Amino acid sequence: MAQFCKEFNERSEKLYNKDTPLGVRLTALSDRTFQFDIRSPPTSFLVLRAAGLTKGTSNPNPEAEAIGHITPEQVYEIARIKQKDDMRWHIPLDGIARSVIGTARSVGVAVREHEEDTEEKVDEEVETDPEKLGY
Repeated sequence: MAQFCKEFNERSEKLYNKDTPLGVRLTALSDRTFQFDIRSPPTSFLVLRAAGLTKGTSNPNPEAEAIGHITPEQVYEIARIKQKDDMRWHIPLDGIARSVIGTARSVGVAVREHEEDTEEKVDEEVETDPEKLGY
């Protein structure tokens, strides 16, 4: 177990920020050896980070008001990150982007082209840089 933790930390520190949750596929063999693959962060984490949020909605109703917004460019950047996973390399980028939009809806984040003029306009910038998204 200690060997896995050491190798995981070595491999993941080059790819991701320390506070980024990651998926791992671990294969333990009978001779006490192991193999593991590090996967990209969960889509919901990337969507919330891009929207500048730390927590999703408690009411995942698509008709409810969105708690945050991301742009189509951010959707495609997240889709590119997710496409690098072993299980998604064969899926077209548009299909992964549609999945990202569905996940965004379920966490209360809307996808829109430009910031609409509202009284509650947020002044802070949303992230599009993959490194700042945790990748």
